[in-house]
Amino acid sequence: MRVLALGGAGAMGAAAVRTAVSLPGVAEIVVADRDYSAADALAREMSRAGVPVRPRKIDVTDRQELYGALEGSDVVLNTVGPYYRFGLTVLQAAIETGTHYLDICDDWEPTLQMLELDAEAAEAGVCAIVGMGASPGVSNLLAARAVRELDSVADVYTAWPVDGPGAGDQGEAEAQLLGPDGRPTAAAVHWMQQISGTVAVVREGRITQEAPLQAVSLSLPGGRSGTAYTVGHPEPVTLWRTLRPSGDSANLMVLSPGTAAYLDVLRTDIDKGRLTNETAAADLASPSFLRGIRSMARAAKFESPGTLPPFFAAAIGIKDGQAYTALARLADDCEDGTALASLTSDMASATGIPLALGLSQIIDGTATRPGVHPPDAVVVPDRFFRDLAVTVNGNRSGTAVVVELERADGAA
Repeated sequence: MRVLALGGAGAMGAAAVRTAVSLPGVAEIVVADRDYSAADALAREMSRAGVPVRPRKIDVTDRQELYGALEGSDVVLNTVGPYYRFGLTVLQAAIETGTHYLDICDDWEPTLQMLELDAEAAEAGVCAIVGMGASPGVSNLLAARAVRELDSVADVYTAWPVDGPGAGDQGEAEAQLLGPDGRPTAAAVHWMQQISGTVAVVREGRITQEAPLQAVSLSLPGGRSGTAYTVGHPEPVTLWRTLRPSGDSANLMVLSPGTAAYLDVLRTDIDKGRLTNETAAADLASPSFLRGIRSMARAAKFESPGTLPPFFAAAIGIKDGQAYTALARLADDCEDGTALASLTSDMASATGIPLALGLSQIIDGTATRPGVHPPDAVVVPDRFFRDLAVTVNGNRSGTAVVVELERADGAA
């Protein structure tokens, strides 16, 4: 297949390209980016890959350029954000040109808009997978794997780390907040949007909207327990479609009380118009003294993450007539010879590698059902987690996921 990596010279797109060059069935990769020099540098880096990698300059706001690039491709990896600006436009173009589509969209609002193109994509014979990154993406597949342990599901939670174990060091965190030009990254601006205003969650089996940073306390198998906080993300609205939880579902941040308090200060100031998403992201990268003082006064109301895993999905429901909790998490370094838990400390790899592995299931026909889908609707979890273990550290006999099941009364 001819692959168009749209935005492929960026950190996450480049991670996907570096993985995709080794996939069977890839005939060519075009690294399409508005920064031609960066695209050319990546293509030169891949010059000894087994498939041709070509650079191409493209501006996705230019309809002629976008459609021209898509018409010469079989599948597009779209890593151009923010998705509330570009996601729907690129997906519509992919459908009209008959190009299979994958992205890493982590905005719940455009996710809903893109899912509405399901019938149009099905008619065109296009398989589109929305949100095939870390969260959403890996998180959806972890949730699907956890729910498989239950006869019926009430609550489903997905979670990712902000600070603490599994979140990387301070230098990595700062690099994810600010780009090379010193301006906030698209990911940082997106984060500020999703910790302010209202966000989508599922309550009592229905999608609703509420203020973010709501506390969710969990007791998980293996004696793990703690509190995490809600954030706007696609998982609740997509898992509601695929897993149909009858209770609650939310995407959670695993973070320290101090960080939660600072985000709460930023949320307050965004909601009151004192900050924009962009200026809030800049403030988070370089915290101000006064907001730091305000956050110290709020920290006491936020609970500790305790012993919660850094990246996981938890499903609470019924099995054999008893209440159970199923936990699916990335394997620790010492389990099955894998080193997957550390993957979440590198946002580019944690997002780009799953995107490429989703591509592999489109290429070989595993995930080609026409329509617009969340990852867990068409991607096979067991195959994905085996491929992830192989890709990250060459473990061909293990899997990247650990699943634990425990009865509500503590029995295994």
